[in-house]
Amino acid sequence: MLLSVIVPCYNEEENVECFYEELLKLESFFSQKELELEIIYVDDGSKDSTVPKVRSLHQKDERVHLVSFSRNFGKEAGMYAGLQKAKGDYVVIMDADLQDPPSLLPEMFSYIEQGYDSVATRRVTRKGEPPIRSFFARLFYKIMNKISKTEIVDGARDYRLMTRQVVDAILAMCEYNRFTKGIYGWVGYQTKWLEYENVERAHGETKFNFWKLFLYSIEGITAFSTVPLAIASFMGVLFCIAAFAAIVFLIIKNLIYHDPVAGWPSLVCIILLVSGVQLFCLGIVGQYLSKTYLEVKRRPIYLVKEEL
Repeated sequence: MLLSVIVPCYNEEENVECFYEELLKLESFFSQKELELEIIYVDDGSKDSTVPKVRSLHQKDERVHLVSFSRNFGKEAGMYAGLQKAKGDYVVIMDADLQDPPSLLPEMFSYIEQGYDSVATRRVTRKGEPPIRSFFARLFYKIMNKISKTEIVDGARDYRLMTRQVVDAILAMCEYNRFTKGIYGWVGYQTKWLEYENVERAHGETKFNFWKLFLYSIEGITAFSTVPLAIASFMGVLFCIAAFAAIVFLIIKNLIYHDPVAGWPSLVCIILLVSGVQLFCLGIVGQYLSKTYLEVKRRPIYLVKEEL
């Protein structure tokens, strides 16, 4: 049986060898389970020495492979490329920074042997994260699970061990706008969740800032929910009803009390409010339209510059 370990990398020169050494500490476990190993580093257009470090490991160990992109395409593209490259009967995705502890693999395999199709991990703490980022992350998961039929677990990591059947199901979803956390939930299969406390990066700094995470959350919402479009429609109907009621009220008020309509400040406020709502609704429609535009162009999800 073959285990494929997919390691997306972006400027992780300090962690490439550390991850390799940490993973090989489980050699006795792999031998015990009669598992062969392939380690696939997917370089997402790194600008440091990540690729030379992986080349060096490949020369020492033929089980190490490299897929290097022509530029930065994002982690989602990196994970998808790794899944396409993987030949294993079992496939696991892990971050190079060791925030996904390889020491959990034996326990994860024990659940696969019990009949689970995949074993996923989630953080029970967000130690080390800025409080504002943790707050919005939890808020995102709450909103997603309210407006989407696809379950997305709070604190879910990309660290997941899967059978070949699950991997093939994910690869069948070849959409351009990828939100893997949602894809995992959409394909289903029996999943066991493992909880663990947050682990600090071994070296370097995170590549995800608040703005990138915000854009990623929009990607997830538009990929797995059409509720925002329904909200835009509802707001349009609501404002039409409110406008009609206001017109009737003003006519009656003028007929009974002969009270002329109030001055322009209130009118300006109403115009600004309605215009703002219109632009907000157009923005929602625009988000979905932009995703459709990107899908129909059918551009490749990534381009490979080097492969070992």
